[in-house]
Amino acid sequence: MKRVFTLFKPLLVLSFMAAGVCLSASAMAGAQEEEVLSASVQAILQREVSDQATPKLAFATQQEADSWLNEMSQRLSKRIPDKTTRETLLYTIHYEATRAGLDPHMVLALIEVESGFRKYAVSKVGARGYMQVMPFWTRAIGNPEHDLFHLRTNLRYGCTILRHYLDMEKGNIYRALGRYNGSLGKPNYPNLVNAAWHKHWANPQRTVLSLR
Repeated sequence: MKRVFTLFKPLLVLSFMAAGVCLSASAMAGAQEEEVLSASVQAILQREVSDQATPKLAFATQQEADSWLNEMSQRLSKRIPDKTTRETLLYTIHYEATRAGLDPHMVLALIEVESGFRKYAVSKVGARGYMQVMPFWTRAIGNPEHDLFHLRTNLRYGCTILRHYLDMEKGNIYRALGRYNGSLGKPNYPNLVNAAWHKHWANPQRTVLSLR
């Protein structure tokens, strides 16, 4: 049996400076509209966003874990200079994406396109944070008091919503991305995410992942 090594460290307390909520030219959220969810789907999504298990990353070897973190951290360094902030973001992206059955590298590309890795990005239609989550989702599947600028909350909602759309589209990432952005049937957004994924966030190695 392979020994499993984890990258997770207790999330360090980050002192983000009070930058306020800023409108970002890179916030790409489209005209996503609130949908009527069946009771069963709503229950599933509510359960997903409410789980508070401790984030962790698991790889087959410590070398793989260190290599992935170092590589991704270097790629992100120009956008987020602070190492602690970068690594905490990467831990959380990897955990939430893998937990939702998504490729973490695709989620990194989506965040690049959606918010440019700006924690406090707000789109013209009100979508918030790294993954540009629309506020109506907190009423639909969570709690209206949930803070969509909170790192893990934003990523939990974003990954849960994208997984929901991917299931709706029977695994068609192109259409799921269109739904996520509110531009279903239009090529611009899926193409932007795909380009960012392969240009900036291609998987540097094969990793063995385990969350539970």
